[in-house]
Amino acid sequence: MCGIVGYIGKQEAYPILINGLRKLEYRGYDSAGCALYSASGQLNIYKAKGKVADLDAVAQDKDISGTMGIAHTRWATHGAPSTINAHPHCCGTGRVTLVHNGIIENYATLREQLIQKGYEFQSETDTEVLVQLVAYTLEKTGTDIVNAVRLALNQVIGAYAICVIDREQPDILVCARKSSPMVIGVVPDNSEFFVASDASPIAQYTKDMVYIDDEQIAVCQRGSALRLLSLQGKEMEANVQQVDLDLSMLSKGGYPHFMLKEIFDQPQVLRDCMRGRLIADEKRVTLSAVEEHRDVLLRARRIVIVSCGTSWHAGLIGKQLIEKFCKIPVEVAYASEYRYSDTVIEPTDVVMAISQSGETADTMAAIEMAKEKGAFVYGIVNAVGSSIARASHAGTYIHVGPEIGVASTKAFTGQVTVLVMFALALGHLKGTISQSEYEDTIAELEIIPDKIQKTLQQNAKIESIASYFTYAHNFLYLGRGFNYPVALEGALKLKEISYIHAEGYPAAEMKHGPIALIDSEMPVVFLATHHQLYEKILSNMQEVISRKGRITAVVTEGDEQVKHLVDNYIEVPPTLMTLAPLLSVIPLQLLSYHVAVAKGLDVDQPRNLAKSVTVE
Repeated sequence: MCGIVGYIGKQEAYPILINGLRKLEYRGYDSAGCALYSASGQLNIYKAKGKVADLDAVAQDKDISGTMGIAHTRWATHGAPSTINAHPHCCGTGRVTLVHNGIIENYATLREQLIQKGYEFQSETDTEVLVQLVAYTLEKTGTDIVNAVRLALNQVIGAYAICVIDREQPDILVCARKSSPMVIGVVPDNSEFFVASDASPIAQYTKDMVYIDDEQIAVCQRGSALRLLSLQGKEMEANVQQVDLDLSMLSKGGYPHFMLKEIFDQPQVLRDCMRGRLIADEKRVTLSAVEEHRDVLLRARRIVIVSCGTSWHAGLIGKQLIEKFCKIPVEVAYASEYRYSDTVIEPTDVVMAISQSGETADTMAAIEMAKEKGAFVYGIVNAVGSSIARASHAGTYIHVGPEIGVASTKAFTGQVTVLVMFALALGHLKGTISQSEYEDTIAELEIIPDKIQKTLQQNAKIESIASYFTYAHNFLYLGRGFNYPVALEGALKLKEISYIHAEGYPAAEMKHGPIALIDSEMPVVFLATHHQLYEKILSNMQEVISRKGRITAVVTEGDEQVKHLVDNYIEVPPTLMTLAPLLSVIPLQLLSYHVAVAKGLDVDQPRNLAKSVTVE
């Protein structure tokens, strides 16, 4: 959620910090701030409610000199969005300054203890409690800032990624994390260090990065190698990884919004996702993780998919794919519920965790619970080096490049594509898929990017359809079989960026409640491609028409029957039933985008939402 950037080195820090915050805007936030140790030895702090641009406007006529600083974009948890509640936060004496992503669960107890010791608080945040605790520990123990941070964190319950500056030790930047992402970029001569919540703000400066593990403290000191310590003070080895990030993915590339660019990126990124895995000439799929762990996967009695949001919808499609091709029972659970349930997990279970960011707190907690009970964990993530990727026993990256728009598009189709390949690979190993179906699916999957490209040619038509729906207060999305999760995903996209209430339902379930909502003011979107239960879908349409509902249908090219029933239709090329979601979701992504644009809304950064949900 919140975004952190830090720098210590030989360059002016402010441009690095402010540009880094801009690259983290996709995470979702309501205020921003920075702290700079200036050339004159002053610690200057600037904050603003609103956007990074508002912070930049505040800082421009101030002293922004200095080669060390920390910066932050805040997504409000404790306390409303305001300048006072914005980060960085200082202790009462101004000596210690800190930025924080996460939630300190025992902040109220710690706050009361500190008040009794004479400390005063200006904000409503849990973060100010943490910085005052570090300052108290520093004063009480007479130690240095590194040990003060370490001792203070031993008293903390909750999640955190922090960067800390001590005014009296201007050559040291201290970082730490637990259940919240943080990466440090290093250079060979140790003359500078770059800190961020993910690699995107710092990839232009270095490809050498260290991902901090839970309950680790990192000491960035000019002229010295990066030090890693445990909370118990034990020195640990830093594992430097090469992270090769495609920086062109971080720009809009001429599109008005990242979301539209990422929708149009899908043909190419799905080719990237399949490259080296789908060998069409040899009519086979190979996933290294499936090959390396074939014995565990072949013994699996059950697969449990844990995920949240859009990834949960991908999981619902994955359930149908795995059950069809592999004949293994699959459950799909919201990670936020799974982690707190009395779920029975067996050592013969495979728990599959799906997450775009690889940092989703609920999914990460579900993984840890599954590992404790002896299950094998298979991760499907996009972000290389992310927490879920490192915590999983094995897994597959979707390789669709950075997704900046908060509303997920290419990550969803990337997840579904990997799930198709996983089901094909495992089903082939098990012998539970016929050779003809295996080869036919491979052949069709290879040309799906071309069919997505063809579907995108209807963008102008979908924009025209969308302009009629800005009045709507409610939408209903209906589908069956493999298209039912697509209905859920289409409804979620509309809610996320247009703020129109929308519900996705299995079309047959409409009669069991939602049909009461249908009237002439209710837009209804049907997924009506030539697949499962097509004739039943036509009957469901008639039920809506008889109640004067307004239908927009996604149909297979050449379907004359549906065209005569509906108000609007959007055609997609024909494909296999199992691959239908990869095409039918594209018009729904474009529809939600154009409705939001027509309403004049912030498409890439919708209100109240964050890209990487690192708190409960």
